[in-house]
Amino acid sequence: MGSFVHLHVHTEYSLLDGANRIEPLVKRVRELGMDSVAITDHGAMYGVIDFFKACRKEGIKPILGCEVYTAARTRFDREAGIDSEQGHLVLLAKDNKGYKNLMKLVSAAFTEGFYYKPRIDMELLNRYHEGLIGLSACLAGDIPAAILNNNYEKARKLALQFEEIFGRGNFYLELQHNGIEEQKLVNEGLIRLSRETGIPLVATNDVHYLRKEDARAHEILMCVQTATTIEDEEHMQFRTDELYLKPPEIMQKQFSYCPEAIENTVKIAEMCNVELEFGKLHLPKFDVPGNEDAYEFLKKQCIKGFERKYRNHQDKDKLLERLNYELSVIKNMGYVDYFLIVWDFIRFAKENHIMVGPGRGSAAGSMVAYCLDITNVDPIRYDLIFERFLNPERISMPDIDVDFCFERRGEVIDYVVNKYGKDRVAQIITFGTLAARAAIRDVGRALAIPYAEVDRVAKMIPMQLGMTIEKALEINSELKNAYENEPRVHELISTAMILEGMPRHASTHAAGVVISSEPITEYVPLYQSEGNVCTQFPMTTLEELGLLKMDFLGLRTLTVIRDTVKMVEENHGVKIDIDKIDLNDAEVYQMISRGETAGVFQLESPGMTQFMTELKPSCIEDIIAGISLYRPGPMDQIPKYIRNKRNPENIKYAHPLLEPILNVTYGCMVYQEQVMQIVRSLAGYSLGRADLVRRAMAKKKKEIMEEERQRFVYGETDADGNVLIPGAIRNGVDEKTANEIFDEMMDFASYAFNKSHAAGYAIIAFQTAYLKHYYPVEFMAALLNSFLGSPNKISQYVLECKRMGIQVLPPDINESGERFTVHNGKIRFGLTAVKNVGSSVVKQIIAERSKNGPYKSFIDLCERVDSRDLNKRCIESLIKSGAFDSFGVYRSRLMNSYEKIIEDISNERKEKIDGQMSLFDIASGAEISKVHEIPYPDMEEYDFRLLLAMEKEVLGLYVSGHPLSEFEEEIRKGVTLYSSDLIIEENNAEHINSKFADGSFARIAGIIADVKTITTKSNQLMAFVTVEDLTGQMEVIVFPSILEKYGELIKPELPVWIEGKLSIREDEQPKIIVETIKLLVKGSSFPNAPGKNKDGASDVQAGGNDKFDNTKTLVADENVYEDHENENRNGLTKGSDIEKYQTYTELVKVRIPDDTDRKIISAICSLLKYFEGTSPVYLYYRGMINKKYHVWICDTLLNELKNFVGEQNVKHEKRILQP
Repeated sequence: MGSFVHLHVHTEYSLLDGANRIEPLVKRVRELGMDSVAITDHGAMYGVIDFFKACRKEGIKPILGCEVYTAARTRFDREAGIDSEQGHLVLLAKDNKGYKNLMKLVSAAFTEGFYYKPRIDMELLNRYHEGLIGLSACLAGDIPAAILNNNYEKARKLALQFEEIFGRGNFYLELQHNGIEEQKLVNEGLIRLSRETGIPLVATNDVHYLRKEDARAHEILMCVQTATTIEDEEHMQFRTDELYLKPPEIMQKQFSYCPEAIENTVKIAEMCNVELEFGKLHLPKFDVPGNEDAYEFLKKQCIKGFERKYRNHQDKDKLLERLNYELSVIKNMGYVDYFLIVWDFIRFAKENHIMVGPGRGSAAGSMVAYCLDITNVDPIRYDLIFERFLNPERISMPDIDVDFCFERRGEVIDYVVNKYGKDRVAQIITFGTLAARAAIRDVGRALAIPYAEVDRVAKMIPMQLGMTIEKALEINSELKNAYENEPRVHELISTAMILEGMPRHASTHAAGVVISSEPITEYVPLYQSEGNVCTQFPMTTLEELGLLKMDFLGLRTLTVIRDTVKMVEENHGVKIDIDKIDLNDAEVYQMISRGETAGVFQLESPGMTQFMTELKPSCIEDIIAGISLYRPGPMDQIPKYIRNKRNPENIKYAHPLLEPILNVTYGCMVYQEQVMQIVRSLAGYSLGRADLVRRAMAKKKKEIMEEERQRFVYGETDADGNVLIPGAIRNGVDEKTANEIFDEMMDFASYAFNKSHAAGYAIIAFQTAYLKHYYPVEFMAALLNSFLGSPNKISQYVLECKRMGIQVLPPDINESGERFTVHNGKIRFGLTAVKNVGSSVVKQIIAERSKNGPYKSFIDLCERVDSRDLNKRCIESLIKSGAFDSFGVYRSRLMNSYEKIIEDISNERKEKIDGQMSLFDIASGAEISKVHEIPYPDMEEYDFRLLLAMEKEVLGLYVSGHPLSEFEEEIRKGVTLYSSDLIIEENNAEHINSKFADGSFARIAGIIADVKTITTKSNQLMAFVTVEDLTGQMEVIVFPSILEKYGELIKPELPVWIEGKLSIREDEQPKIIVETIKLLVKGSSFPNAPGKNKDGASDVQAGGNDKFDNTKTLVADENVYEDHENENRNGLTKGSDIEKYQTYTELVKVRIPDDTDRKIISAICSLLKYFEGTSPVYLYYRGMINKKYHVWICDTLLNELKNFVGEQNVKHEKRILQP
């Protein structure tokens, strides 16, 4: 054991407080010659497993602990001003009993004691003290705080109380030497306490960062935590740079006056010996009926399912062999109970009519899962591989993720909780981390660097998966140049690199649930957030500890399917078994091929829709392939896939053995399973070994893959010459071809998709397409219900209803249900869709209507429904929505009389019942109110546009009409995009969301909804205009010269065409930089816009504006827009005026005054992007230079810049730049 051990250390898991990454921390401990170190994060144990493993890897002894928060009184007290203050106490686990007690303490602090912070109290400490060592903590500890408050007797009393709880020799008074003035006073008090009580002293340093020079980064981290800046006088800080991992020599020197405090660190370290066990399973036992053996019960259930599904299969005996093989693997790996648990809760869901998805992930490759009805994807039909799910040659937990109805997922979790015990089931934590760009932005805010400067640096970091600041510096010379030559940028990047990747906050995983054989706190500490109890360890750590983890996912589409099926039965008397529909239905594939896929799961994004129209799918395998190909990497295969499907006679295989593997995808490598089949078929690998190779290929480990290449091509033998792997050459593949095939697999493996997952989702896609085709009204009603509360989506699907010829009716007090319903082939808005109308009053309205018949008039409604719920705001919203139109009274008249009617009815009822009963209770047909005699005011109905505006106000969209309705044909043919096109689809989050490129041409049509003007430095106006189209709203930017030219058209409610360029910037909604504005009138027409075909349909695709073609590769963005780029740009074209300005090497210098509005700066950046070209721009702002932009220089650009910042701040130079 060394001479000193750090026992009070905060890692990155003291969220936004500790700045020590675990691995560098442990490496530094070893570098400094220490052989032990503790982890004591604030209030939680998030990092203890990572810390334990990192220590073991470096040969360092891990000491597991936590700096807990102590309640001012009890953990249950929550009185503001008294209980909002907490103390600190450091706890270290001596042994495994102490470790378990520490987990229980920390768990209870969250689940029982949380008030601002997770708190324990003396009662908990008394209960769970065994195996723990206590230290009195920092200045925030209860004992140091009492000393600072000149309450020595309280400090003494607390010290003796803690010693009594932990036992003699297990509690220490903590001395620190940190440069903080108050610490000297505390140390004196602690030494006195030790002398008087005999409680030993220990030296610590409350380590928050690794090196002394990291103090500044830590201070910035604290600013990020508290949302302050370094310039704020009151920002949170420690007022010292001493809280780093000090070498033992420094600690010994600083505590030379108290050597026993140093010696006790070693003594404590020797006392702490926790051993964690990894890999041992802690799966709950499934309660098998009649105490039957679990494996025999599982096998029996599988055989039943097998007979039901494969009774007449021609290869039944061969399939039974596979089933028995899978069962033997499951048994040998110890996962029998796992499968029974999953089988049980899925059975519960199905018996209780909770929709369950057909399967997701690699579990769909298991015949056992299929026979148990865990999945509904036949692995034989789709040629799926069990080893992709559970590999006997790679021991790992199985992972069965299940999709449930979005609305009823919670019922399944409740069932599991009730069956296995509340203390044995929990959700799972997840950590949000500081990614590269986010770290730059957070640090920039903390350093008070202007937004524009931070934004410039952040955007130099490529938006790629796994991108780090370090990688960005290597590949982006502009970023590297700024880092090396601009001091403020250097500090920004250097600090961000220290903080990058650190956990920023903890939250609950959207789907993960863990089930344990014992109370979870025996294995894992718990955390609580917003009522959800979850583990403090993430999914991967739980698996390492042998705990059963699974995903209970709520899928909106399953709710749509459920609701559609229910409405079809109610309206048509047809009972659909969605799992038994014909997956070969040609009419459904024809609908998909026509691009009528709005609302169809996985197929509705514009790019995917276009892919389907080009592909013309004719079978479920085409849909599976489509879902697999439409993502980064595999997209390059799309043209070849389409070409080969249309011309199968031209498909050529590198070797005949590839044909049975690749023929299902027309000669293209698409799936991970195909990689596995190729290495098995051509080189003789086992499927287990093939899965290992697939994984290695995906990770692109060069040395490993070169070894694997040798095995694949030449095979492998043991020392005695026995063939272990035959290799491709032994199987008749020549060496050159074998290497070429291996290279192709290497190139594709990292992009290949899991066919099992795609198959499950393709089935859901087909099911939704089937329902849309055969029961369109019910399907669209169910789809609309699934997006209640999302006006843009509702608007988008209402527009789709119109295209389909389905009428969507406004709410009606006598016809509407709670949600969207179907009546006589039409869809009726539900009453809960109306703003300010609560579910409670809607239920009352419907219940009363069902009991006593339709409402005869507005007054009849008010008399029959409880006035406490049917309040003025609710009634006004119902009037505006048109819900009372069927009473034959103008909305204008109701709006001007409803308050008096309500008041008169209320007064009349009060007279009759003295306020003791509700109007609802006494209303009857026999009682005719005097209110019936009140005449409505004699006034005309509101203007149609005002009526529409009222509908939009309370429904979020126009229903009975649209201000643009008369122009729909012109709009459909003329626009290049709708506002809804720029919304990321929930079900297509995995797909590429680059339908429109930054800077690409855009034409929209809409009405001017709102105009905000601002004044530039040259005292000219520019505008930010909200335009409302048929599907929603988007913002457009109008620069001064454009505003001057088209200002007369920028008036509220005016219908206009707007052309310009898309501006897509991080952290902002996409905008259009306006070029031209024209009045929208009947008969307006345009030549085919870029990205539109002759029918007005969009040709714009994912990956830019690409059109899938069966004879060539994807078209690049610049080619799609080539014609437009040569069009007149405010009177200038590349071929004439612009080239005139490029005769010399030129540059533009722009000084942005310090007080410039942020919106102006944003507009300047958008302007520069609009005029993107080859000449450099130097932006000077607050002493910094931005050289990011290059432009085409022309008078229009220069004039606009002068308008923004003033003529004196824009300089156009013509000179030769030095290289």
